[in-house]
Amino acid sequence: MTADDVLSILGVLRKAGVDVWIGGGWGIDALVGEQTRQHRDVDVMHRRDQEAAAMAALADAGFVETLDWRPVRFVVTDPHDREIDLHPLIFAADGSAVQASPDPEHPFTYPASCFVTGTLLGTAVPCLSPEQQVYFHQGYEPADHDRHDMAQLRRTFGITTHF
Repeated sequence: MTADDVLSILGVLRKAGVDVWIGGGWGIDALVGEQTRQHRDVDVMHRRDQEAAAMAALADAGFVETLDWRPVRFVVTDPHDREIDLHPLIFAADGSAVQASPDPEHPFTYPASCFVTGTLLGTAVPCLSPEQQVYFHQGYEPADHDRHDMAQLRRTFGITTHF
């Protein structure tokens, strides 16, 4: 997955009127303002009530669903092996959101302040804040790319991470 791919996917969704934010590795690279490693996929948070529009737009762009773990997440892939990991969010009136988790008693929380803007290839893109990225990188044994991503946040923002 390239930065141009990410910008293209975001453009498809934006044109369809779907509100999205990138997270994971591409979200961290957007916060840093440059690509710092190779990426297999892009993590995209979206408004659950816009999911039908998102799926229609992505289907028109050649994506098909390849994994369904709803309500937590689902994955779509296109013939060029571009993969999007979609995360449905339910928003509250105050701008915060929740996402279902594998443990229904403990959904993932998104404070309103976590929805920020970064840049990819000089283009402003909606993404998750450094603090939200750290929140999602805890409670599991990190892979090398996770360690790399957290190092980028420490280097750029001087924040504390779990590893």
